[in-house]
Amino acid sequence: MNLISMADLSLEGVMDILDKAQDLKEKRKHGKTVDLLRNKSLVMIFEKPSTRTRASFEVAMTSLGGHALYLNWQDIQLGRGESIEDTARVLSGYVDVIAIRATHDIVTEFAKHATIPVINGLTEVEHPCQSLADLLTIYEFKGKFSGLKFGWIGDGNNVCNSSILACALTGMNIVVACPKGYEPNATIVEKSKDLGGNAKITHDPIEAAKNADVLYTDVWVSMFDEEREERLRNFRSFQIDKALVDKAKHDVIVMHCLPAHRGEEIAPDIIDDPRSVIFEQAENRLHAQKALLVKLLG
Repeated sequence: MNLISMADLSLEGVMDILDKAQDLKEKRKHGKTVDLLRNKSLVMIFEKPSTRTRASFEVAMTSLGGHALYLNWQDIQLGRGESIEDTARVLSGYVDVIAIRATHDIVTEFAKHATIPVINGLTEVEHPCQSLADLLTIYEFKGKFSGLKFGWIGDGNNVCNSSILACALTGMNIVVACPKGYEPNATIVEKSKDLGGNAKITHDPIEAAKNADVLYTDVWVSMFDEEREERLRNFRSFQIDKALVDKAKHDVIVMHCLPAHRGEEIAPDIIDDPRSVIFEQAENRLHAQKALLVKLLG
């Protein structure tokens, strides 16, 4: 099994991961050692920079008794022209699981030729590892998924795409508010309908925020974007600030996958607002990825 897209999972598969994540999180809280992946190895291949993905995967493998190896794209033969197929086949003989952060075409090609599980560590199309941590966080704070309103404010980017699929799988109602021309991937939206989703796309942030149980945003300019000044102009009215948060339910949780550009997509005071669960969400990358690794290798 690979995890390239959230659509690779069923609701049952998602809940298995979340249940395991909660169990592993509780054991860590009480100092219990769990070596479920003893003598297992993960290789991480990153073409793009990373903080949370790299750190959480490396700590996850170590705390589960395994080993993680980081490979920078420019330090290996891929950066000098070796084929994706050859690299995938060689590494499949060395390790037990591969996490790769690159363009979506490269990640899917890598998974095609690898003979071990491959995890999408972020592409321009999806970020499923982030969505698993997000679902864990929502479940911890809300105790359910079905019927919740998930308001996305900002760019219809990779995290947004995975969120649309995650909501379809779990029964949340997602409303995506973005400027014209920055809508989420149309193929992803159609795929979410096949999973039972009902994603609504709007250009009005208030419509997405009104009576929301979850409010979510991400940077306006990501590592795959170049037109920074143009984007800043187009997204000016899509900041999550106090006025927008107050449109949501009184017990709304505010989420951000980080890194955040304080004062752009989210007001600085909202990051530290009692309704923010951003740093709990960041910690849950570790626990969700532990559970994912156990599911793939257990």
